[in-house]
Amino acid sequence: MKLTAVFARNLRLYRQAAGLSQERLAEFAGLDRNYIGKLEREESSPTLDTIEALAVAMQIDAEKMIRRLSPVDVKKL
Repeated sequence: MKLTAVFARNLRLYRQAAGLSQERLAEFAGLDRNYIGKLEREESSPTLDTIEALAVAMQIDAEKMIRRLSPVDVKKL
């Protein structure tokens, strides 16, 4: 799986686990809601600053955004 696909999947999974809509996450991270959607659909690639802003908004470590998750890890979310 490409890193952009890993990021997109993790963004969606962590956002949903946090109970956030794309709009709410965008507000917390200081980003546009449409951009969040593009990231989740792999239509755009994030900068390191964007990854950090999203991680802070979801109160997780930024490294989790690009870590390949096993099925067991996904169930723990």
